[in-house]
Amino acid sequence: MDILWAPWRSHYVENVDNIEGCFLCHAVSQPEDRWKEFLVLYKSSKSFIILNKYPYNSGHLMIVPLKHTGNYEELDEETVLDMDRLLKLSLKALRDVYKPHGYNIGYNIGRPAGAGLESHVHMHVVPRWNGDTNFMPVVANTKVISQDLSTTYDRLYEAIRKLTS
Repeated sequence: MDILWAPWRSHYVENVDNIEGCFLCHAVSQPEDRWKEFLVLYKSSKSFIILNKYPYNSGHLMIVPLKHTGNYEELDEETVLDMDRLLKLSLKALRDVYKPHGYNIGYNIGRPAGAGLESHVHMHVVPRWNGDTNFMPVVANTKVISQDLSTTYDRLYEAIRKLTS
């Protein structure tokens, strides 16, 4: 059995059954002084930015409409434009903090497309670096994330605040 130490997951595992309904809606409904606990980085009038609890790379975040829907086609133009504005904000913050060489950006809509959560559409933004694939995924079938979520949150939260003030 391959074991990779990830202590930040314990809070989620211990509390996941206490959340009724959509975890994204639950997270964004929290008061701002609890955002860090729920990884919410920023909220606008139509959408929000949240860190992925199970990132592919440090800085992996998601842009989510406030409207709870699993159907992208149900999003109005205002929401789509707002999500695009938050994408640009996210890219600037990620560039300032992590200086990635590229990004994977996209939606997984439907279980066959890889959606882990089908009921609430969301856009993934994954920073990438030249050579960010190393021997661990190839040899050990294990991905190493080099920064804990709390530090990632603090760095991106501060960068977004600077960009929006």
